[in-house]
Amino acid sequence: MNNPRKKNPVFGIGVFIVVVVLLVIGTVLFNAIREKREYEEATQPQPAREAASAAVSPASGAAQ
Repeated sequence: MNNPRKKNPVFGIGVFIVVVVLLVIGTVLFNAIREKREYEEATQPQPAREAASAAVSPASGAAQ
């Protein structure tokens, strides 16, 4: 009466492919965001960099 269900190998392969694709998309997005930040830091003019760090310093000190 109750026959055990056979495993479907196609389902397992499909899940594996979806996981791999999601990992690849996540890696590409992570690298793109990181490289964008590095590029902006490298190309930002010096006075703007000093003003940005001065504006952040008091806020971080007050939060402590």
